[in-house]
Amino acid sequence: MTERQKPAGRVIALDIGSVRIGVAVTDPLGLFAQGIAVWRADEDWRPKFEECAERYSPRLILLGMPRRTNGVWGPEAQKIEELTAELRSSYPHLRFETWDERYTTVIAERALLEGDVSRKKRRERVDKIAAALILQSWLEAREKGAQEKN
Repeated sequence: MTERQKPAGRVIALDIGSVRIGVAVTDPLGLFAQGIAVWRADEDWRPKFEECAERYSPRLILLGMPRRTNGVWGPEAQKIEELTAELRSSYPHLRFETWDERYTTVIAERALLEGDVSRKKRRERVDKIAAALILQSWLEAREKGAQEKN
């Protein structure tokens, strides 16, 4: 991707689960994703979201879209669609997209197991790693698409 094709600004990814929300952000150049936080889903996480958006000034908020293994949307995906619409309405100055999150939690869990991370620490880290995997796969797909155009 050329400098002209790469929009300025970071991207924030949210991996929204029923218990926790993993958060990741790109570096300023939009090349790499890094997990930065885990928020409780059963608490009011909007102030933390607003603080994060203010801190990083993202050009895009990416929400993980839970699809079933065969690719179809289930009830969880409908909840994310509704949340995305709600966020767009509440934050009209921000751009929102969804991205396939299949297997990201499984991959994150396996990586932590292979790294011999304790069960307690895995619970604390798996969601932000999953968010980083969602964001990194989105970055790589955009890079691949840009290369195919050239």
